[in-house]
Amino acid sequence: MEDVVEEIEQKRWKRSLTTTKRSRSSSKSSSCLINNLDDGCLMHIFSFLSPIPDRYNTALVCHRWLYLACHPRLWLRVDRSAKDLLEPGVFPNLETAVEAARPGDTILISAGGRHLAYNIQIKKRLCLIGAGEQPDETTIYCSRGSDSALELLSTCKLANLTVKAELGCCLLHRSGRVTIEGCVLQCETNPLDHLSCPIVSTASAQTVISSPVKCSNDGVSVFRTRIEGGAKAVLTSGDLTLQRVRVIYARTSIFFWFDVEHQ
Repeated sequence: MEDVVEEIEQKRWKRSLTTTKRSRSSSKSSSCLINNLDDGCLMHIFSFLSPIPDRYNTALVCHRWLYLACHPRLWLRVDRSAKDLLEPGVFPNLETAVEAARPGDTILISAGGRHLAYNIQIKKRLCLIGAGEQPDETTIYCSRGSDSALELLSTCKLANLTVKAELGCCLLHRSGRVTIEGCVLQCETNPLDHLSCPIVSTASAQTVISSPVKCSNDGVSVFRTRIEGGAKAVLTSGDLTLQRVRVIYARTSIFFWFDVEHQ
């Protein structure tokens, strides 16, 4: 009788061991199913991820994902020090990158030095991101003689950037939904700083802008952004008003959260 019980227990142990091995092998195979997709499909999936941190994190998975996540189809790069300008997706300045970009593209702006910008019009849905660890490391600079560094006529996003204006405004919002996250908007202090304003919005329900992207929900959303200098943080001359303002005073900086939209 004891022999029979022992034999049954051995059979049960072997079955459980076999089941465990099968479950492990099936979980391994299922986890690799996504790698069975071709490069085009994976790249299309990556395009739906937010550039930072999600798309950046995918580049850490393996060599293949690194190649696809950094492919010029997903990123355009602005690099003033680039020696090989024939490399696809690399541009010497922001203006040429914006002109070459397609709607939905992400432009990664290299850290270090100043990237000059004079009334650059953005008429398509783009995302502009600074490549430095901090927004102070990537600077878009607009000198006197220009109304703004960037003129925004479509839905777009700016992240991890510093935009400086010597006189005038950093960002001129004409239409579209603009998101500003983790940036620094700075109007330099000078005797005419009462004429400067970091954000100017002229969006109006009656204003017609010749933009290929139509957006009925015009507005500006600002998150965790430092705003320095100028007569006021936001100047509106259209139908939009400043709403839901939140301010956090840090040891060395003041961070703003607010929306500029229709009441």
